[in-house]
Amino acid sequence: MIAELGNFSLILALAMACIQSFFPIVGASQGNQTWMSLARPVARLQFLFVLIAFVLLVYLFLVNDFSIAYVANNSNTLLPWFYRFSAVWGAHEGSLLLWVLILNIWTIAVTFFSRRLPEYFLSRVIGVMGAISIGFLMFMLFTSNPFTRLFPVPLDGADLNPLLQDPGLIIHPPVLYMGYVGFSVAFSFAIAALLAGNLDTTWARWSRPWTLLAWIFLTLGIALGSWWAYYELGWGGWWFWDPVENASFMPWLIGTALIHSLAATDKRGIFKNWTILLAICAFALSLLGTFLVRSGVITSVHAFATDPTRGIFILALLGFFVGGSLVLYAINAPSTERGGKFKLLSRETFLLLNSILFLVAMLTVLLGTIYPLIIEALDLGKLSVGPPYFNAVFVPIMSPLIIFVGLAVITKWKQDNFQKILKQLRILLVSSLLVGTCIGLIFFTNNQFKSIAGIVAALWISSTTIYSLFIKIKNKKNKLAALMIIPRSFYGMLIAHIGFAVCIVGITITSQHSIDVHKRMKINDTVEFADYKFYLKDLKTLSGPNYKATEAVVNVIKNEKLITTLRSQKRMYTVRNMPMTEAGIDAGFTRDIYMALGEPLDDDSWSIRLYHKPFVRWIWLGAILMALGGVLAITDRRYRLEKITKKAPSISNEAISTIK
Repeated sequence: MIAELGNFSLILALAMACIQSFFPIVGASQGNQTWMSLARPVARLQFLFVLIAFVLLVYLFLVNDFSIAYVANNSNTLLPWFYRFSAVWGAHEGSLLLWVLILNIWTIAVTFFSRRLPEYFLSRVIGVMGAISIGFLMFMLFTSNPFTRLFPVPLDGADLNPLLQDPGLIIHPPVLYMGYVGFSVAFSFAIAALLAGNLDTTWARWSRPWTLLAWIFLTLGIALGSWWAYYELGWGGWWFWDPVENASFMPWLIGTALIHSLAATDKRGIFKNWTILLAICAFALSLLGTFLVRSGVITSVHAFATDPTRGIFILALLGFFVGGSLVLYAINAPSTERGGKFKLLSRETFLLLNSILFLVAMLTVLLGTIYPLIIEALDLGKLSVGPPYFNAVFVPIMSPLIIFVGLAVITKWKQDNFQKILKQLRILLVSSLLVGTCIGLIFFTNNQFKSIAGIVAALWISSTTIYSLFIKIKNKKNKLAALMIIPRSFYGMLIAHIGFAVCIVGITITSQHSIDVHKRMKINDTVEFADYKFYLKDLKTLSGPNYKATEAVVNVIKNEKLITTLRSQKRMYTVRNMPMTEAGIDAGFTRDIYMALGEPLDDDSWSIRLYHKPFVRWIWLGAILMALGGVLAITDRRYRLEKITKKAPSISNEAISTIK
């Protein structure tokens, strides 16, 4: 009965989505206030029905109702309750329900926090989000229903994939989806503007906080995924250019370009058409990521589905939304008024160049991700594109982007003085080069050029960002008072850019100077590695709720002093008969010591891999700082939705009739 109630809730949600999509949009085009007024209550009803379905699925997992195929395939009586909870989104059907729930959370947020938007515009935004819901609810009901019954009912379940039996699964997918799906709001605002035929700056002002919030979630989601892979997979890596990793990274690249382009559109009324295209592209890449995960066309630890019909359904959704959006764009873009003028040496120029470079970087990642799929689809064999391609192509594109990031923050809007910029560049660039070179030569004996290049890039971004703060206050008599009145969005930019610099340092040093060794050890053996001694003190046999494990206890000694004790496990999950490695990590601000227990060998020896990972934590610290910068920016009073809607020009009845 619970499953049938959940299924019925999804059917009711689909009905609400159809009403939400049709009546508000048509009402806005005809000036029908009654139809437009349906947008908010119907969207809230849809959210309620989806929430009911989600809660019911959670309940079915917690009570281990194995009459439900999805529960039977992803749970077990031995599985701890908190993993049963996270197993709700641990496979295809449940993660799709989470996707739809998060889409509805974004929709419900728009209905509550955009109350001062013009009714005709808000109706179109909510209507577009309803259309997206229709596609995914139909996809779920027709191909991926999590409430499908299973007969005969098994005595026990197949268990959750051991890779996913980790606290990271509880946090990582919801946060990542909040970013992925959040770009649907920017997309809906852009489509609403196209439907209204009114591509002025107001839509950009209204969508800025929503886009920034989605970008914050996506940044944190990617960082959490990288951290989870680092400690859970037991190979010491933090990024492998996996196709599904790329599927989340591509929207992040375009989303980063979008938040900067929205700022230029809002501030100067420029790049209107370009910003619309970026909004469409960001959401299209989110849909592409959904296709890659759920189509079965790729093999990945992230991939859920192997049914090709599901992939065809998502491709149809992708074609409908992206194709329809581009048709609307082609109709409306030519009539868009040009914004403010600017000279070659201006902030606008560097923002545009950075947006283009972000797009090019995304295209290189996209090519490396889908090219093997195209080759296989054409029956030309199998091809693997791995880190060598991405590292060789992506880094050269990011190099000029880093230069332009620094130039953008120190140049003025409209036009700047070449001699003044040149004078500033001499100081900032030369100091970055000198300090970075000294650090590289003093602290690193190998891979010095790459190390110096990365450190110089980080110093360049940091110094130009801090100098932009100095520019703000240098002519003020009361420096402290001047600092107090600077908008929070500026401080957010400052923190986010410094976070980017911190991330560059972490990526550079850990990529160039990580070392590892593979050793054969038994109890009382000692290995010297990276100025440390590793003493295998004990091998223990342990039992968990649904696994048996061997745990290696290793003392780490430096200068004859005990630094830490590492514990790494080799687990065997009894239900799936699947081995897993749990790494032992001693985390530090400037280095990680990492141990992974391998396979048992003869004469009571074990294979053990040891890693020394310098500055690896700076990668995630940088991501956290970037997200914190976004949070600070979004609290700027100018971003408060009530404020920006009051600043927007009022829409008269005559204007509405013109828009129709």
